[in-house]
Amino acid sequence: MGAVSRSGPSAAGLVYRPARPDELPACAGIWRTAINDYTVPMGQAEIPAEINPISRLFTHLRSTDPERFVVATAPDASGERIVAFASAVMRERLWYLSMLFVLPDFQGAGLGRELLTRVLPTDGTAVRSTATDSAQPISNALYATYDIVPRMPLLSLTGLPQWPEAFGTMPSGIVALPFEEISAGPTDGQANGLGHRLLVEAIDALDRDLLGVAHPVDHRFLRTESRHGWLYRGPDGTPVGYGYAGEAGRVGPIAVRDEALLGPVLGHLTSAVVPRGAFALWIGGAADRALVPALRAGFRLDRYPVLLCWDRPFADFSRYLPISPGLL
Repeated sequence: MGAVSRSGPSAAGLVYRPARPDELPACAGIWRTAINDYTVPMGQAEIPAEINPISRLFTHLRSTDPERFVVATAPDASGERIVAFASAVMRERLWYLSMLFVLPDFQGAGLGRELLTRVLPTDGTAVRSTATDSAQPISNALYATYDIVPRMPLLSLTGLPQWPEAFGTMPSGIVALPFEEISAGPTDGQANGLGHRLLVEAIDALDRDLLGVAHPVDHRFLRTESRHGWLYRGPDGTPVGYGYAGEAGRVGPIAVRDEALLGPVLGHLTSAVVPRGAFALWIGGAADRALVPALRAGFRLDRYPVLLCWDRPFADFSRYLPISPGLL
């Protein structure tokens, strides 16, 4: 997602290159400045100055796809400063633009388009997708010129389950198993490894069925972010879904083979973890079996919708809730 708008200075003298690890905090600052520049005038609260969470996401994005994390620098008294950046990831056949942001004073000079062309996939068979703010029509139009067209709202919900019964009950025979228990298994090391492999295989199979690709590197990142995971198994032991929630309040991703499980799984996740504040989750417009019970349980819509965009269908968002707009 990103902000690219209005007229600005010439792009002459700008240099485009891969980002260095020590430059990621500067990129996080651009992300915050660019978002606040257009959301605060619309009456929305400022993005907090705490950039550690987004900086950790940037570290993950760069670690998996360093050649697709590109900055634009302008000359200044100290040599150069970063004025814009873009970050994209490839997960098997899926290319996803995670971030594209330009400092307000440099918007309108073509930086967004130039950065986008530098991170687009060269493989013509790749699915291309992104998430962009519905309040950024110029960005939406830019992506659409590359066939990455807005297809579905992605809604931000926050709150606590004041009426948890709205989520419904878990069907008989469905068991929620913490990832830690599956990975630990019996006491001998060989069985432990087998348990972990079976868990990874189950998650990968669910992801390929629902998201269209597996992305184990992102699941490893989620565990470093202290999101707790559960695998849901049916009466015959077959994996029927998984979900994450953490004390920081983040819920997701969630994947279920039967969309009727979305409500009960959300109910389980928001009862199994006690957040330090409120929960926050992202629900696609196609996932009404999650959205309706969440609203009835007391969650509220927060901020303007984000738009999920793609050039061809690749996922079943009626049964999959993403990690965030920055990482599916």
